[in-house]
Amino acid sequence: MTFAATIVTLYPEMFPGPLGVSLAGRALERGDWSCETVQIRDFATDKHRTVDDTPAGGGAGMVLKPDVLGPAIESVGEGRPILAMTPRGKPITQERIREITEGPGVAILCGRFEGFDERIFEAYPQIEQVSLADIVLSGGEPAALAILDACIRLLPGVMGAPTSGHEESFEDGLLEYPQYTRPQEWEGRTIPEVLRSGDHAKIAAWRKARSEEDTRLRRPDLWDRYSGDRDQPASGARRKD
Repeated sequence: MTFAATIVTLYPEMFPGPLGVSLAGRALERGDWSCETVQIRDFATDKHRTVDDTPAGGGAGMVLKPDVLGPAIESVGEGRPILAMTPRGKPITQERIREITEGPGVAILCGRFEGFDERIFEAYPQIEQVSLADIVLSGGEPAALAILDACIRLLPGVMGAPTSGHEESFEDGLLEYPQYTRPQEWEGRTIPEVLRSGDHAKIAAWRKARSEEDTRLRRPDLWDRYSGDRDQPASGARRKD
């Protein structure tokens, strides 16, 4: 089944963009996923094809109009998640990416200017407001490309080894362990001896320990959630106090 991606945007020429090369590009050629764009401006009804207007109550910038966005969203149809890229949204997670990838596809609504008229989300409560991080971009298109890349690489057959998508940052609530490759020595620095030992049990233990240590030091938010989950009693078990 082809993973169908639809991008609702004012700049359809930005797609597939970088997703037309490398692994994603080859997957697109094979038909593992498809990329369709919807031009928001096509749904404007005035002769100037106006898509935005000044904010109610005053303020800088322009806001995308609901009477234009509504028909554009309706054209996407149903059956797939619809994501709206906005810095007001909840940061998307690898867990959510994996859930989306297991479905038939995704539609992504790209914001511009000061964003969307809030009534869009009232009229279409199924829309998920998401962001990449606590940053503000000039538009939702770069974020949409990043989310699509995260989805496409998890599709069956896109990455080489079946386990490639599992031993990575965020998959188990931790950052990935450090990676090394040849040469064995570079500028006086050597690959850790345990990785050269051939002892798979010791290597696995070292990698797990480094993942935990790096997560604890670099991402205390992830570490708190990970360590908290481990402290929870198993389902049906009784905790002894």
